[in-house]
Amino acid sequence: MHHSQINSDIRKLIAEGTVLPAHPLALTAERQLDKKHQRALTRYYIDAGSGGLAVGVHTTQFAIRDVGLYRPVLELAAETAANWTKRPLAMVAGLAGPTPQAIAEARTARDIGYHAGLLSLAAMKSASEDEIITHCSAVAAEIPLVGFYLQPAVGGVILSSRFWQRFASIDNVIAIKIAPFNRYRTLDVLRGVAAAGALDRVALYTGNDDHILLDLMLPFDLRDKGVTTRTYFKGGLLGHWSVWTASAIKQFERCKTARHKDSVPADLLALDARVTDCNSAFFDVANNFHGCIAGCHEVLRRQGLMQGLWCLDPNEGLSPGQKDEIDRVYREHADLSDDAFVADNLSKWLA
Repeated sequence: MHHSQINSDIRKLIAEGTVLPAHPLALTAERQLDKKHQRALTRYYIDAGSGGLAVGVHTTQFAIRDVGLYRPVLELAAETAANWTKRPLAMVAGLAGPTPQAIAEARTARDIGYHAGLLSLAAMKSASEDEIITHCSAVAAEIPLVGFYLQPAVGGVILSSRFWQRFASIDNVIAIKIAPFNRYRTLDVLRGVAAAGALDRVALYTGNDDHILLDLMLPFDLRDKGVTTRTYFKGGLLGHWSVWTASAIKQFERCKTARHKDSVPADLLALDARVTDCNSAFFDVANNFHGCIAGCHEVLRRQGLMQGLWCLDPNEGLSPGQKDEIDRVYREHADLSDDAFVADNLSKWLA
């Protein structure tokens, strides 16, 4: 599947930038798929105004592949979305593993109806950049790709600007999720895409949960041989946006409005730090992100969108002190939550 085959409305949506929450996995106390709450989550993201969904990604738990849930979870999200709304939604499937596995997952996602694959490179830690490019090219032959620069703390691979230039030169790459949580490495990706002459074709999406709003509103000037190219992040594909999503979409729209202007309101700049403070609790920064998935689950549990915090790995859960941190940001940043929106619609989503 080539990107030219994507529905034109959806291709435009991805290119111009949108909100793509990383879809969590709702489980029962027996750690089985909780279809009722899984559907409710999908409906929540759609009604909040998301431009699409990312399913089978890190926030969905990579371990779904080990327990036979990869296809069922992707199918459930796609079917729920199709039955809930007729507006265009960009459906992105997480792809992982060595080349044969990633190709098989790409074919599965494509057959279900997903438009692109977010390609994790965590399985390629021991590979050279040449080998990784060969891997990416092989997967791109199956489905349009969204690159994924994942931070090393949760399995990412450190890659050079030259790598990202070569990656962006792959014809079927349509976007890159830039999530190294590192400003230097973020700039490496931007410089690489610019060097490939691909800024018009490859949409830049932030995954930097520590600088969400700044990524979305500020210009980036890239210099090459005395020539300046100004570019912007177009949208976000974020685990952080799996919670308080209705509020996140309002923030995204404010950031879009602030782009291309001579000045940015100080209150909007300051909001970046408040969102980052919330993320520090949800993503368990104090414990090197150990409880990042469970932290998001805790927010969704409080809202009634999940029954509990359970992860497929029994060893994954909240870290000591993380619940207290979530309590703190709930108190200090209550206006950033979307609890009222969820409360008004929860019974409908769970029906």
